[in-house]
Amino acid sequence: MSVPRFESMAQPEKSFTFIDLFAGIGGLRRGFEAIGGRCVFTSEWDRFAVATYERNYRDNRKVEGDIRRFAENPSLIPSHDVLLAGFPCQPFSIAGVSKKNALGRPHGFLCDTQGTLFFDTAQIIAHHRPPAFLLENVKNLESHDGGNTFRKIMGVLTEDLGYHVTHRVISSEPWVPQKRRRIFIAGFREPSKFDINKLVLPEATGPKLGSILENKVDPKYTLTEHLWQYLQNYAKKHAAQGNGFGCSVFGPDDVTRTLSARYYKDGSEILVDQGHGKRPRRLTPRECARLMGYPDSFRIEVSDTQAYRQFGNSVVVPVVKFVARGMKRHILAALAHEKPAGPLASIEISRPRRVVNG
Repeated sequence: MSVPRFESMAQPEKSFTFIDLFAGIGGLRRGFEAIGGRCVFTSEWDRFAVATYERNYRDNRKVEGDIRRFAENPSLIPSHDVLLAGFPCQPFSIAGVSKKNALGRPHGFLCDTQGTLFFDTAQIIAHHRPPAFLLENVKNLESHDGGNTFRKIMGVLTEDLGYHVTHRVISSEPWVPQKRRRIFIAGFREPSKFDINKLVLPEATGPKLGSILENKVDPKYTLTEHLWQYLQNYAKKHAAQGNGFGCSVFGPDDVTRTLSARYYKDGSEILVDQGHGKRPRRLTPRECARLMGYPDSFRIEVSDTQAYRQFGNSVVVPVVKFVARGMKRHILAALAHEKPAGPLASIEISRPRRVVNG
């Protein structure tokens, strides 16, 4: 089957600089390089993601690790025009919250390990005062903790930092055969006419699963008889209880569910129907890359397990390119009329205190 050409690797003339925080495998970077941006700083703590990132982007500098060190001393980060950050979504996602509730652990801003990383991002914005930023997260961020989490985020960005901010949940279906809804938060330091809600989504029907499937697939991706029986029994059990947990099988004319970072465990959320009475199979790592809008030139040189995690945690590249194209002229206009903006040295971005039970 033919494979859609999701993007060209051709680079237009460089016109602005950006930094790539919580970079993963560079999905946000690809979108902003496509409109002429030049990456001047990257931070990603996962060593396997770093390995993939470094194999696909040639920089004369290393990928930095834990962002908290730089939030404590933001001057270590070079000046930049645009800040990009897909801050960790686990504390805000439905699955992440459910897991932490089950384990009796705090989530959201009470989670010291990930929930407060937004505040580290805010400290960097406060110091460098870039003309623009784009943040990305799961759609559930808006509803987490009855909306309190999102209100706190927006309060920090608009009231504490003084940015002009718009946000929107965008689904990936117009670009790739996957229902993946993510929230994008765009901010400009100076008043701007940019409103992410006014970007016009493509009207044409998006591609179907068959367009990203490989012609020849190793038999190892076909589910074992034992695993397939287990998943069917699991689905029947939960169907009897009236909930929707279970596996999902998709054919070539379908659009899939959201690819998750747990896909390596059993592939249950997206199984491919092989027809002819055969058991379904997992997507291959290359098919996952295509499902996320990465070109076939993107190098995958890690284990299948790590590849599944990386693509499941990534952004859909064509969606980022869509938003970046919408922001481009406003970014360039902001740079053309840029006013000196020193750091907010006196800003106090409060972190909520962790509640300790017992």
